[in-house]
Amino acid sequence: MGMGDSLVGVTHECDYPPEALRIPHVTRSNIPAGLSSEEIDRMVSSNLSTQGTLYELNQPLLEALAPDIILTQRLCDVCAVAFDKVQDVARSLSSRPRVVNLEPHSLDDILENIRTVGNEIGATRQATEVITSLQQRIAAIENKTRALLSRPRVFCMEWVNPPYCGGHWMKRLVEIAGGVDALAASGRPSTRIEWQRVVDFAPEIMVLTCCGYKLARVIQEAELLSGLAQFHELPAAKTNRIFATNGSDYFSRPGPRIVDSLEILAHLIHPEIFRAPPMDEAFSAVDFRELAAARGPGR
Repeated sequence: MGMGDSLVGVTHECDYPPEALRIPHVTRSNIPAGLSSEEIDRMVSSNLSTQGTLYELNQPLLEALAPDIILTQRLCDVCAVAFDKVQDVARSLSSRPRVVNLEPHSLDDILENIRTVGNEIGATRQATEVITSLQQRIAAIENKTRALLSRPRVFCMEWVNPPYCGGHWMKRLVEIAGGVDALAASGRPSTRIEWQRVVDFAPEIMVLTCCGYKLARVIQEAELLSGLAQFHELPAAKTNRIFATNGSDYFSRPGPRIVDSLEILAHLIHPEIFRAPPMDEAFSAVDFRELAAARGPGR
């Protein structure tokens, strides 16, 4: 919306656009680096039940930055500082900032959040222009897939160990892109599911959208699939239609790049209709033979 100069603080996760990396970080994670996905899942569950949050706010830095508005979210405690903690800290700041909660459960909600932010920061016109542009891109895909007779079964996997399905907007993205994800939790958080449900669904395409992971780490996570029962019998495995994506940059973040995610999905599901979008390090087919060779003999 052209209001980047008004941004005085960001979270430790804010890395886009590149200019965001130069803005003071006001949060930090309590999750140590180097953990496996299974260990992260276990620590997340434990910390949320005992401490209620996985992240900390730098209150002295916030005081020095003196924000007028704090944009936060109550959608997912796994992804950001707990909403109650944000409110408590905001009340203690001398600048008395207004706390604006963004809580999108769907694709339409994400677009409406852009309008909300625009209204809050005095950029209503710019927000409307951004929304219109995104809607046009969405419509361009939907117009091509609406009349499709063949809609392949797609499983968008938000976590590998343990398995999680996609949540909130993922089911709708797959539908617009011309597929069917019967395992996704529409309008609700991603949830842990039994692997047998995946086997029974028999996906023709699997898209790994691991929350918080860049492409290289998601490719590593894909290797864990080989150890799951009946994995190699899945249609997606037999036809080599298993893809890793940069879940952190695209599918996990409810912002303008969610439409980039839709364009990625459209290409992966119907490459005969949609060209690969021009995005570096966004997605990759998973070559399990190559992964096995990289492990070496006996491993």
